[in-house]
Amino acid sequence: MMLGTINHIAIVVPDIALAAQEWGARTGAPVSEPQTLPEHGVTVVFVDVPGNRIELLEAYGEGSPIAKFLERNPDGGMHHICFDVEDLEAMRDKMIAEGARVLGDGTPKIGAHGKPVLFFHPKDFSGTLIELEQI
Repeated sequence: MMLGTINHIAIVVPDIALAAQEWGARTGAPVSEPQTLPEHGVTVVFVDVPGNRIELLEAYGEGSPIAKFLERNPDGGMHHICFDVEDLEAMRDKMIAEGARVLGDGTPKIGAHGKPVLFFHPKDFSGTLIELEQI
């Protein structure tokens, strides 16, 4: 069992409307409408590039998990890489058995694409937060 293809690369931004406008104008790529995900504490926009997507993330609400990231990086920056997986729970169990730490209680939540997702601690992946999404 292994990871699938990269689903998206996520970038935290301080102003999602401005970032969406800049990405669309500068790249010519289609940009989605903003989608607020209160349960994840973010507003997201997807920039569709050939064969992949860039996810722009803006903090939403008081308890946003990306608020501290923005405090340390006020201009924003790369936040995580999301991989598709065929069996999210089996991959979670494999990664935990190999020493990776899942964030939260290990129960998948529904992500921006309406599919179950989990996140893994960046210290276990060379400083990069990893998201897995069930395909």
